[in-house]
Amino acid sequence: MNVITVVGARPQFIKAAVVSRAFVAIGIDERIVHTGQHFDANMSDVFFEELGIPSPTQHLGIGGGTHGQNTGRMIESIESVLAGDRPDVVVVYGDTDSTLAGALAAVKMHIPVAHVEAGLRSFNRRMPEEINRVLTDHAAEILFAPTEAAVEHLRAEGIAGPSVKLVGDVMYDACLFYGAKADGVSEVLTRLGLQRGAYALATIHRAENTDDRKRLESILDGFAASGCTVVLPLHPRTRGRIEAFGLRVPGNLRLIDPVGYLDMVMLEKHARLIATDSGGVQKEAFFHRVPCITLRDETEWVELVEAGWNRLVPPGDPGAIATAMSEASGRIGREISPYGSGHAAEEIAKHLGEQFP
Repeated sequence: MNVITVVGARPQFIKAAVVSRAFVAIGIDERIVHTGQHFDANMSDVFFEELGIPSPTQHLGIGGGTHGQNTGRMIESIESVLAGDRPDVVVVYGDTDSTLAGALAAVKMHIPVAHVEAGLRSFNRRMPEEINRVLTDHAAEILFAPTEAAVEHLRAEGIAGPSVKLVGDVMYDACLFYGAKADGVSEVLTRLGLQRGAYALATIHRAENTDDRKRLESILDGFAASGCTVVLPLHPRTRGRIEAFGLRVPGNLRLIDPVGYLDMVMLEKHARLIATDSGGVQKEAFFHRVPCITLRDETEWVELVEAGWNRLVPPGDPGAIATAMSEASGRIGREISPYGSGHAAEEIAKHLGEQFP
């Protein structure tokens, strides 16, 4: 069988790395289409190099526009690729514009779509990611769910039966495989002069935080009030908004350029605390057993909140953010295992190999 995988953003590169390796192991022919959604070298090229992902067969170079502009241009370009190379199935990951574009282009050409990380819901339709994941799930023919909760979300929307496969979370696979590698390769702590357990790690990139001056200023002021060293690998969108709004960067905030996956794993593993608005980083914090606060109004990973590993802190009150960071430092949650056994990629490859022999 042959597969076309559509990716475009950092989290998708990480997920695709472990699934691509599983495809090779059982002889599935895969071609990768990179939409260009993350086009900065620090957000794209370094991941392909570090994670050993096969080079993209097609690089569409689409990024930097609005959601509508990007999605429309991606659909047009992906359709051309699919017309020239009819795959047995198109694989998409997560909830980005690239995900939705790949799914829509394929399904309109009657090519089956497999959605990895299906069934996640924040129940906030103002988030572009929520729209992308809901529409992709309803277009997909094969839905690979990471958790029991995701399966239940799909069932509530009328999607059930053999099309839904509970396989576990491919991000957990990546954590296990690359976590050990990071210890032997990454020198980021030495390079930044950081002591293990003596800093907080932050990531801020979602539009509802970066495009809202009050929320972004509240986050920065909350970091300042926390009094601890906060390391922030700066997403290009966040950097641009800080500059455009003329916001003050507190002295205890270490702004650094985006880092590769292995450096990010190292920073996560040895942080005292993680503060993020990223869905993926919330899980990575749990995988490394580091307490996390999520700077959003809701999260898809409610099981981590319920188990005490994660705490939701809607941006708006700097004092609340600082207090949450202080209270979360060193906090250990209840031990749970909601994301499978670390073999999700193998399960995905096996199911596709059986369905499209």
